[in-house]
Amino acid sequence: MMRGRSDPAQKKRVITILCVLALFLVFLYGYYGSIFGSQSHGASALEYGSRSLRKLGSSYLGGDDDTDGKLDESSTKYGQEDGDDDVTVKSFPVCDDRHSELIPCLDRNLIYQMRLKLDLSLMEHYERHCPSPERRYNCLIPPPIGYKVPIKWPQSRDEVWKANIPHTHLAHEKSDQNWMVEKGDKISFPGGGTHFHYGADKYIASIANMLNFTKNNLNNEGRLRTVFDVGCGVASFGGYLLSSDIITMSLAPNDVHQNQIQFALERGIPAYLGVLGTKRLPYPSRSFELAHCSRCRIDWLQRDGILLLELDRLLRPGGYFAYSSPEAYAQDEEDLKIWKEMSALVERMCWRIAAKRNQTVIWQKPLTNDCYIQREPGTQPPLCRSDDDPDAIWGVPMEACISPYSDHDHREKGSGLAPWPARLTTPPPRLTDFGYSNEMFEKDMELWRHRVENYWNLLSPKIESNTLRNVMDMKAHMGSFAAALKDKDVWVMNVVPEDGPNTLKLIYDRGLIGSIHSWCEAYSTYPRTYDLLHAWTVFSDLEKKECSAEDLLLEMDRILRPTGFIIIRDKQSVVDLVKKYLPALHWEVVAQTDSSSDSDQDGDDVVLIIQKKIWLTSDSLRDSE
Repeated sequence: MMRGRSDPAQKKRVITILCVLALFLVFLYGYYGSIFGSQSHGASALEYGSRSLRKLGSSYLGGDDDTDGKLDESSTKYGQEDGDDDVTVKSFPVCDDRHSELIPCLDRNLIYQMRLKLDLSLMEHYERHCPSPERRYNCLIPPPIGYKVPIKWPQSRDEVWKANIPHTHLAHEKSDQNWMVEKGDKISFPGGGTHFHYGADKYIASIANMLNFTKNNLNNEGRLRTVFDVGCGVASFGGYLLSSDIITMSLAPNDVHQNQIQFALERGIPAYLGVLGTKRLPYPSRSFELAHCSRCRIDWLQRDGILLLELDRLLRPGGYFAYSSPEAYAQDEEDLKIWKEMSALVERMCWRIAAKRNQTVIWQKPLTNDCYIQREPGTQPPLCRSDDDPDAIWGVPMEACISPYSDHDHREKGSGLAPWPARLTTPPPRLTDFGYSNEMFEKDMELWRHRVENYWNLLSPKIESNTLRNVMDMKAHMGSFAAALKDKDVWVMNVVPEDGPNTLKLIYDRGLIGSIHSWCEAYSTYPRTYDLLHAWTVFSDLEKKECSAEDLLLEMDRILRPTGFIIIRDKQSVVDLVKKYLPALHWEVVAQTDSSSDSDQDGDDVVLIIQKKIWLTSDSLRDSE
């Protein structure tokens, strides 16, 4: 036997043992590394076991005790292979309770994990930064401990359940300003604000009085209908305007005053999470008759006035900007300097002072392009380039320039809109931008009137007059779904897809509100903020974009309130797909019908109405009205 030469069989055994040992070590590293890594970075959304929905028992949730919590990938695809038709998704895992208020595209943990280099001075950290598909939370957002069915409108304007938004720091921080007050198991809203401690109603009347509007009513006999409130707090300004037939887009970021927009929506007041940062806001040009800022702490002079120019883009011809801030009245050196520079800027923008009293100044935008044309050459800010589209807004950077009016608006010396409520049903002038005729507009309006009437007949066994308040139309087209709801005590967030015709300006011209959005991403709102979602061919559109239907279903579940409803109007294959997810999402079918039931010309559509059940994690208390 030769020295130094090992037995071949022994060598093979050693190699085998080493390979098994290496695989075992890799497994241990992957298993424990993922656990400790997720804990250290706050990335883990899931806690299997104690918070699994399955642990609550099938008698309440309708789930199977022997489900393994995993999803069959074949069920997420349209047009499944033969043999997969009966696959049903049995359960989704539940996100950790820490994520009960998760907003995926406004998630600070995500910004930290992705190590994004953002300019805090430009508010980029409050803008949308969405997770890539592999980083998305594939789980259900749990309600907070003690969650209750929200208080109904109009009572909800003045009080909400504390358990639904268990954050009281604003009540203490703003106690001297009457934002909100803790009262037992509720939070009440006296109607105050940073600038209007004694009530939004009195403040609103004072603005109307400054503008000499009839009976101190800010709606100015229906001519002032859409308002933009920037830095809105808990949206009491917008909430108190509703009684005057004025609808307000209340905007605030998820900043140090966290949950202010969540409180607004819980109250049943229109609101949107956003910030004046570097990107255009998701609203078309010439959308609002009035913009409002009450102590909103915005530096309007930064970057050559770019934020004020974004307001200018959003205001209609002759629109107003009501500004209540120390710069408008304080006499100290710093405030006087800001006021002087701001006055010079708005003068170069061709705004004039419509009224100034005490602590508030109201500027008015010109009705025509005449002032712009008459400015000296080289005057700053410049007019926008002729190829700049003021209605291109999804992910488009702001421009430090003035958007001049169209030839039509210049000739008309205004938007040419009818007063409210006639505005809702009058064909808007910007129809011609899309090649739509008045006849097409009226047919669309009549079509959706029939459809909504049928929806309500199907919903009637489940709802009362005050069951629904916050409604979202996920593909609003010209806004006729919302228009058909005029006599209901609801408001509608009209969402227009970012890659289709930008008909959102027609929606605003009808006296309604909404935003541009891509349903391949999460919407900028808190969980549990809408009572009804209407999805007309949204899933079919998503299929063309090759985006995930499963992600959209989870997103719809995130933003829908427990006991809320979804109306899906789409082709049969979409309805079949959605029904496979019902057990996993804890949704149940209320009604299903084809389009012939509402005399619809599009015979391929199927209508599916779903209700979301109330469910709670094992660490929560089952508690509802």
